[in-house]
Amino acid sequence: MTTPYHPPKKYSVRIEGHRTSVSLEPIFWDLLRRAAARRGLAVNTLVAGIDAERIRSDTPPGLAGAIRVWLATHEMTERTQKGDGPWSAAPGNDQQD
Repeated sequence: MTTPYHPPKKYSVRIEGHRTSVSLEPIFWDLLRRAAARRGLAVNTLVAGIDAERIRSDTPPGLAGAIRVWLATHEMTERTQKGDGPWSAAPGNDQQD
């Protein structure tokens, strides 16, 4: 098994016809590709949507940061809706080992 810890790599994307690159760790790129596939979207289309959301933000982060935040938010929301994972635990119900 390979480690998920890897320095960022540059990936090319196209947003509204303009080529740009984004530096992401490979694990985030893989998560982004999977999220796009689940939605039936091209990665470029999903990135364009994330970019539009980030630009509307009061304090827009860089594109790579916005992608990471979107992925983390997406994962939390999806897992909570499924009742799966650490984010589904009710507040105050933390179990200590």
